[in-house]
Amino acid sequence: MSFSTPTAHPIALITGGSRGLGRNAALHLTQKGIDVILTYRSRQDEAQAVVQQIEAQGGRAAALPLDVSQTASFPAFVESVKALLARHWQRERLDHLVNNGGTGLHLPIAQTTEAQFDELMATHLKGPFFLTQALLPLIQDGGSILNISSGLTRFSIPGYGAYATMKGGLEVLSRYLAKELGSRGIRVNSLAPGAIETDFNGGALRSNAALNQFVSNATALGRAGLPDDIGPVVASLLSQDSHWISGQRIEASGGMFL
Repeated sequence: MSFSTPTAHPIALITGGSRGLGRNAALHLTQKGIDVILTYRSRQDEAQAVVQQIEAQGGRAAALPLDVSQTASFPAFVESVKALLARHWQRERLDHLVNNGGTGLHLPIAQTTEAQFDELMATHLKGPFFLTQALLPLIQDGGSILNISSGLTRFSIPGYGAYATMKGGLEVLSRYLAKELGSRGIRVNSLAPGAIETDFNGGALRSNAALNQFVSNATALGRAGLPDDIGPVVASLLSQDSHWISGQRIEASGGMFL
């Protein structure tokens, strides 16, 4: 069975695309000729700055508010996406979904509260599960879904037990989605970054020299990761260069803890 590729620029929706890895991925998608709908939780100014940067590079982009932990808001969000596609692109469907938005938690399991656990679950597993479900009718046959996981599902660093548990569930979800959506030609993969210098967890990896050295020593390529190490991988996995990759966990960690 074959699936035709739309002649117009493909469109990707990236949750949490206003900062960090999501922002970097959006900019690299533009370089691949993929237009972007990015979501933000509260910082509309940051999101609009990314949109303007993409447009300055000759791409097309737009931003919508979304809290991925609030599943009750998803029906209205889907309607907003439909209206945006019609208004901005004269299209009814998008091509790619990147479930990227999220927050971190660094606490031992013994000190993690049920409320903290539930917040991580809502953001990193329940949210992507039901957001993907809600957007499936809008995703083109032959498109793709990419779920952003973490290297912490392979190696264990004390303090990330609850966070990594959610990401492990997300990787299982990716495989099941790949199986169930294969008849539509929709590829589904999970991307697991290693330790990256962003504002994640308060930007600790950037500001804590001892932590940065620990990561560098544990990484085959000898340094902590940068957003520019991840954005191109996202763009590649969504592009037709990766048309035969589905149901896979791809780790981009520079070789951490080999």
